[in-house]
Amino acid sequence: MITEKLNLKLNGSALLLALSLGSSGTAFAQDDTIKVGVLHSLSGTMAISETTLKDTMLMLIDEQNKKGGLLGKKLEAVVVDPASDWPLFAEKARELVEIEGVAATFGCWTSVSRKSVLPVFEELNSPLFYPVQYEGEESSKNVFYTGAAPNQQAIPAVDYLMDEIGAERWILAGTDYVYPRTTNKILEAYLMGKGVSADDIMINYTPFGHSDWQSIVSEIKKFGSAGKKTAVVSTVNGDANVPFYKELANQGVSAEDIPVIAFSVGEEELSGFDTEPLVGHLAAWNYFMSVVDETNDEFIEAWQAFIGSEDRVTNDPMEAHYIGFNMWVKAVEKAGTIDADAVEQAIIGVSVPNLSGGYSTMMPNHHITKPVLIGEIQDDGQFDIVWETSGLVAGDAWSDFLPDSASLISDWRAPMACGNFDVSKGTCSGQNL
Repeated sequence: MITEKLNLKLNGSALLLALSLGSSGTAFAQDDTIKVGVLHSLSGTMAISETTLKDTMLMLIDEQNKKGGLLGKKLEAVVVDPASDWPLFAEKARELVEIEGVAATFGCWTSVSRKSVLPVFEELNSPLFYPVQYEGEESSKNVFYTGAAPNQQAIPAVDYLMDEIGAERWILAGTDYVYPRTTNKILEAYLMGKGVSADDIMINYTPFGHSDWQSIVSEIKKFGSAGKKTAVVSTVNGDANVPFYKELANQGVSAEDIPVIAFSVGEEELSGFDTEPLVGHLAAWNYFMSVVDETNDEFIEAWQAFIGSEDRVTNDPMEAHYIGFNMWVKAVEKAGTIDADAVEQAIIGVSVPNLSGGYSTMMPNHHITKPVLIGEIQDDGQFDIVWETSGLVAGDAWSDFLPDSASLISDWRAPMACGNFDVSKGTCSGQNL
């Protein structure tokens, strides 16, 4: 954290640095701010998940300013609303970097939004901190993936269902876009590698905002009636989760019969509907609000005070922003500048506290180390943590279970400085420094 104090330097009778006093009582250089981009949907189908992340960033920036800002300058949040419109994400990203001149951007939820903005951040050489679980199969010089890679969420979730629940049949249900499709491609390969027959795997996709789940849930029930323990692995995203879970309850699909483990349903999503019929269904994340830890308690208290409600919950992507923002701050301090290239090199190896009682580290592949947790839905909308890894898991950019990816690694340190280095060929096949 920043502890430097600003110095006044006089040259004769001229005051070279004019100071203004912020509302927090910290003195900053007048009109000398560092802008931070906040790129989250505040309207449309993803607003149910992303609005909270915008508020999280405002809180983190406010807290940092109360500590003295960054490099003696006040941080200024620049908030835009890409409105769950994937091409608009790219337009808003360009606006943040080219027009607003932000030093870094924190944002996106869906992988399609991240894919939309990726060329912009690479072209303009500006860092993006992406806080949500994703499908992997990507490593960019300009993106820092603070959410889970498949080996930090999807694979451990399937292992849990196999080993602890005894699942033998699998329903891979997702929203129809790149994250669920790629994740399910990885999971299908992983399951078949474990000896699961193709006949015991059912895959289904629905559009964003899908609301009529009656026939799909009927198919889930039918598929689960073959005499083998069946589980649903859900990559359904956004507000479609509300009618999905309601229809499960309407048709009496209980966690005892066909457990659902979700990758995109957390405390914020559950706060939108009655959770009593969903008790026992599961979610895989790297953080739950119910984690017992002093750092987590302090974060929850600060969040509820900032938002003005003791009823507001915290969730995994919020923690990812907490980690990513603090890593960025520490890297800027380490580099002594907000220059993108300097910060991108300085941030590798940076460790900051997570909210689960440990420290997360930025790895050379621009992914971080995280614990993996499985939580069971409770009737109060919280999760009872039923399983967790014994230590931290380093995010893997490229899946070991897809033939085209198994030989790829990512390392953004010199001299390799490559996001997809093929160890079998000794060549970098994509973007590098």
